[in-house]
Amino acid sequence: MTSAPELTVIQVAVSDPRVEPLLRELGDEYSRRYGRDAHAEIARYPDEEFTPPHGGLLLLLLERGEAVAGGAFRRYDAATAELKRIWTHSAHRRRGLARRVVAELEREAAGRGYRRAYLTTGPRQPEARGLYLAAGYTPLFDTEADPESIGPLPFEKHLGEAPQQ
Repeated sequence: MTSAPELTVIQVAVSDPRVEPLLRELGDEYSRRYGRDAHAEIARYPDEEFTPPHGGLLLLLLERGEAVAGGAFRRYDAATAELKRIWTHSAHRRRGLARRVVAELEREAAGRGYRRAYLTTGPRQPEARGLYLAAGYTPLFDTEADPESIGPLPFEKHLGEAPQQ
């Protein structure tokens, strides 16, 4: 059995150079899955939406400083943080890193006074759908319907005390 690498969680600005591979790979993956250039869609939110006091962008770093996962949140409404850009580097998937990112984003959002987390994922991202269900999110759509007929799949979670790790 191998042990999980030691990870550091840091908050950074969107302009931090360690974020660029996150956004590039995320755009590449969305483009492959949906058959259109998704890079502009990822970049459509102004960077300041992901900065304190109403937002944030977190990265998980390996000991040598390599960003292996990350995610962001922004203000959706006064009580709700919208989680965005949740990503795990393709070489580091299936290790629970995305779940850690979601938990860290929830913790940070709750610490900023948000009482609810909201997010959407695409119909061609079954891994994300599974992640959010496993992390306690409630689907705001008919889970029996064909996801392609729905479009973006919305989820919510009411934030209580931060989960213990």
